[in-house]
Amino acid sequence: MTRQEQKGETFRALHAGEPFVIPNPWDAGSARVLEAIGFKALASTSSGFAFTLGRLDGGATLDEVVEHARTLDRMTDLPVSVDLENGYGPSPEDAARAVVRVAEAGAVGASIEDWDPSGHLYELRHAADRIASAAEAAHRLGVPFLLTARAENHIRGHPDLDDTIARLRAFEAAGADVLYAPGLRTPDDIRAVCDAVSKPVNVLALPGMSFAEIVGAGARRVSVGGGLTWVAVNAAAAAAREILDRGDFSVLTGSPPLREWFA
Repeated sequence: MTRQEQKGETFRALHAGEPFVIPNPWDAGSARVLEAIGFKALASTSSGFAFTLGRLDGGATLDEVVEHARTLDRMTDLPVSVDLENGYGPSPEDAARAVVRVAEAGAVGASIEDWDPSGHLYELRHAADRIASAAEAAHRLGVPFLLTARAENHIRGHPDLDDTIARLRAFEAAGADVLYAPGLRTPDDIRAVCDAVSKPVNVLALPGMSFAEIVGAGARRVSVGGGLTWVAVNAAAAAAREILDRGDFSVLTGSPPLREWFA
């Protein structure tokens, strides 16, 4: 069994076991720290990765994301799933191509969303066709690979739960392995989604809901999106402000245990 096959089998087994958190590293160092702390799988964050390039979310190219996926895969022994945004193109073929590209870089999972960066949700049939094409590509790779289908309603100004459920059902029928509607804010909404589908549901963690509450509502996987990136960036910015505004260097703490984490 190849290294990628082993990672793929591990990733598939995680979704068949107990609910788990899949954190979102933004670079190689954060990926290694998350592995050392004890997480079992990683998912990239488009917003966090774009930040490392000095850009806003959506600003990375597919070529850059492929190289990022390759780096995350090589730097840890954990399965890696890649945030592919809309697949870097509107067509079903674009979504399929993006899946193949990151799989060739070592990833064993990826997500495709139904939001076009020009500013609109794809019509349901077209969105489902894109997932079908991506799922077909994923399932003929020759290695275990889980496709996550994202319904973006709740983070794109259209928090229509019925439409979100209709989209996730269509994506499940199209072959998605995991379903995801970022922006669900209550256990009741999470439960409604989980009860409406049979595939594992990923939930984006938000302040105000605990892991126990999220999985109690039926979620199998919990991600944090760009959340950890912004924790790190906000902490650095706050310390920098103290230095600039007050000349206070007491905010500079010692190095973390990198020799232990990077052993």
